[in-house]
Amino acid sequence: MRTRQQLEQNERLIMAPYAVKSADSRGRAYNEPEAPYRTAFQRDRERVLHTTAFRRLQGKTQVFIATEGDYYRTRITHTLEVAQIGRTIARSLGANEDLVEGICLAHDLGHPAFGHSGEAKLSGLMQNYGGFDHNRHSYLIVTELENRYPDFAGLNLTYEFREGLVKHETEYDVHAESDYETALRGTLEAQIASMADELAYNTHDVDDGLRSGLIELRDVAQVGWWQRALHSVGISGDIIYTEQARHRVIRRLVNLMVSDLLVETTRRIETSGVDSPDAVRHYPDMLVAYNDETRALNRELKNFLYERLYRHYRVLRMHTKSDRVIEDLFHAYNNEPRILPPGPRARLATHPKERVVCYYIAGMTDRFALEDHARLFNPLERT
Repeated sequence: MRTRQQLEQNERLIMAPYAVKSADSRGRAYNEPEAPYRTAFQRDRERVLHTTAFRRLQGKTQVFIATEGDYYRTRITHTLEVAQIGRTIARSLGANEDLVEGICLAHDLGHPAFGHSGEAKLSGLMQNYGGFDHNRHSYLIVTELENRYPDFAGLNLTYEFREGLVKHETEYDVHAESDYETALRGTLEAQIASMADELAYNTHDVDDGLRSGLIELRDVAQVGWWQRALHSVGISGDIIYTEQARHRVIRRLVNLMVSDLLVETTRRIETSGVDSPDAVRHYPDMLVAYNDETRALNRELKNFLYERLYRHYRVLRMHTKSDRVIEDLFHAYNNEPRILPPGPRARLATHPKERVVCYYIAGMTDRFALEDHARLFNPLERT
């Protein structure tokens, strides 16, 4: 059996000098003995996998609400794709794969039902009560809300893991806390997780959009990234695509993006001369990044998805329905908090009513939110 100490020694032999080594962790908020045969970051990752919040991701929207069908990505399949891409990038760069994977698996734990539309609605409802942000809520889940251990709240994850969640940053994520040297960059592992998230949703949202028919081939054919992928696999732009051909192009799209990211990141690391995790934190620019040409291609793809998929009238109709569900639930539970289940109701002793209701709704899956709405507002439904 390989002991934790042997695994830690292997990290020092295999990983790059700028990688975060588990033996060098700043530790946990609450002292507890480390596992005899797992590193600290392996243990962090596995604690995330066993949470209630992680299991609930299977029933939460990525783009398409669960009622639209079983073939589209959910929040959990998005999360798993992010983790796979993150591990690939980390392995190639000599970073800590376990830490990257753990951050990737935890980065969306705080997402409410109905995707970014649900988050925007909940944030608006909480505007006068401290707001709501899914990145901050992910942090609260792992530090406070998961109730699995008798000696501490949350999961008692390592500093570096929590730092990676706090500094997870994309167009849809912002820094969540002020106690993690937020003037400094995240570790290379945190940066990899952020870029893996963006890369995953850019590519798989195109895939789901095409599968659904909301994005048409003649439209996406004008997008630079799609043209590159088609040319790379040798498919003519006017061919009638089969499902297999679509999968082939999406795979190549992911590969091209990862390759471009690795080339530019390697160049930046070599130019910067960073030789430790703290050097990465203090470096003024992001090290894990695309070059200017690739950033422009990404911007074009994001704009395309926003206009042709996220703002498609059918998607907006889904948002309209889900917004009404969340608003009705929020007001119903605030107007009469005694109808909350016992678990959330117990928090009323230590948290403001609006915050308790927010936490409860944020934890719901799409299906549960719809069913709870029916129980409260449909007189024919059993309560």
